[in-house]
Formats: sequence, structure tokens, C-alpha cells
Amino acid sequence: MTVLDRDPSTGGAWQHRWEALRLGDAHRVHDLPGMDELGITFETAPRDRPARDVVAEYYRRFEDHFRIQVRRPVEVASVRRQRDGRLLVDSEDLAAPLTAKAVVAAVGTWGAPRQPEVPGTDLFRGVQITTAAYRSAADFAGLRVAVVGGGTSAIGFVRELADAGAAPLWFTRKPVRFLEADATLGEDLGRESVRLQDEAARAGQELPSIVSTTGIPLTPRIRKLRDRGLLERRPMFVRLVTDGVVEQDGHTTVVDAIIWAMGFRADLAPFAALGVDARDGVEVDRGCAVRVPGLFLAGYGPQASTVSANRGARRIARDVGAYLTDGQWPPPQPRRVGASESITRA
Repeated sequence: MTVLDRDPSTGGAWQHRWEALRLGDAHRVHDLPGMDELGITFETAPRDRPARDVVAEYYRRFEDHFRIQVRRPVEVASVRRQRDGRLLVDSEDLAAPLTAKAVVAAVGTWGAPRQPEVPGTDLFRGVQITTAAYRSAADFAGLRVAVVGGGTSAIGFVRELADAGAAPLWFTRKPVRFLEADATLGEDLGRESVRLQDEAARAGQELPSIVSTTGIPLTPRIRKLRDRGLLERRPMFVRLVTDGVVEQDGHTTVVDAIIWAMGFRADLAPFAALGVDARDGVEVDRGCAVRVPGLFLAGYGPQASTVSANRGARRIARDVGAYLTDGQWPPPQPRRVGASESITRA
């Protein structure tokens, strides 16, 4: 088994997040199976340090403890099918391409932020960045900034910008649904979100955004932000001009910068030669790319959250073993043994 990672160190996308982000600001990070052996848990992880540093440190300790060998940094350029049916993994960071019967793509989404589809993006003379390029609110001090997006990242940017002396304006395509922070409600919405993601993945449709299926929990921090009048959502503007945005009523609002915080797609560019494109949707069932034998998409769709990824990883590990053994695609689900049958066999 060979594990490749395009990043220079542990932590995945977390190592690229902005310095001000704390674990308490982000979605919950679930523990990896076995972290209890190290005596660490994200439940009690420091909230006064940058989240990127804490996650990277915990994952580094995890790799060291279990002696997980990872080759990094290796940027995979393409994965394509050979004549013998095996998959060829190519990268300028490798001395030679790798061949494999099965490839598990745990690529995440950070490298594929959703791009704006608004007329005039090429005309606007101010700053335009996506979430992945955001580093510090201090970069926008004294500027009028349009923040576009209805998720927690966008709301976090609004707060940070206001505290740094910028003037944020919040734009979303649809009204945002705020929910009272209730654990039971959150679990129910989480299950429904996973169901909708799974439904879209099985049908080969583009995945819905998480926030569109769950809403935003009204945490004390977000409630304070709303009470300060900073979450007065504006309907999405219709186009950009050189010095601002044209809102739906035809009025031009001057802005100096735009932060496109519209979420991400699965970063599947290296698999284009296999006919896989997240923008078109990929037919995925239990982590298997149904129409691409040997390709497993870990963390795709219903496995996107860390808790679902744990369960999904176990399933994929099992299915990879089955596929390497008998070559059946997709790997069959293990037959559940009923209580009566178990007793008879015993």
C-alpha cells in the first residue's frame, strides 16, 4: 500500500486555514479511531490556539504513534486506465508512475472552491478571493467588503472583518435559516443532510451544499453578531461593475473587495481522464465510483463530515480488500447474519 499526500505536512486542508480560525468557530472535528490510545481528543482540544496548528499536531501524533508511512508532498497530476485495466497514477513528484488495481481518492474539497457565476467578474477592479485564499481580516482594514455565501465560513468572515475595521456587506443567494442551538435538532438535521448527500451521490447528481440541508445553528457567537446588526443579509447582486456590485433593485453599491465564500466541490481534477467530474456529478455508492472499477471516493457526499468519514473509511477499507480478492465491482455488501442463523451456526 502507498499513501500519497500533496501537502507538506499533516493536517490536510486544515493546515491552510487562516490564523484566526479556532476549533470553536468551525464545524465539529471528530476523533480518529485510536486517538484515545494517545490520550488526546478534539473534545478538549485547545480553543485559544489556531485550529490549523492543533489539528496538524494531533494528526502528526496519530501518524507517528501508528507508524503510518506517508509520502509527501506528492501532487498527483492524473489517474488513467491502462490497457491491462489497472490504474496509472502519475506525478512529477514521483520517480516513475505508480500502477494499482485500486485507488482510494481521499482528496477532500479545499483545492476546488466554487467559482462565481456572476456577470462582470472580469470587470471588477477590486480584490476578489475565495475562502481558500483568505488569510487575515487585517488585509481588508478600512475597506468595504462584499462577503458572498450562506455558510459558517462566510459568517465568520463577517465577524472578523468588522472587528478588524472593515465594513462587511453580506450577500446570499437564498435567505439563511437560523436554528436555535439544540443538540437533538442538530443530530436530526445532520442525519437528514447525510441522507440527501447520499441520495445525490447514488443518482450521480451534483452534491447539495451542507448548509442548504441543515441551516445555521444560532450559537451564542452568531447571536451576538446578529444583535450587532452585522447579519442583515442582502439578496445576491446581479452583476459586477468596475467599482462595485449592482443589486437587484438596480442600485450600484461600491465595494473594494469581494470574498467568495460559496463552499467547495470535491477536488477530482486528477481523475478527469476517467470521466469523473464533480461539476457534473459522480455516481457513487458506498464510496465506490460505480462506473469506474477500482476507484473509491473516500469523503465524498455522505462521508464528507469527519464522523461519517470514520464510518466510510472502515467500509472502504473492507471493500478494497474484497475487490482485490475477487475483482467484483462494485464490491458486494456483506450479508447480514440474523440472530437465528447465528445461533444455528454456533
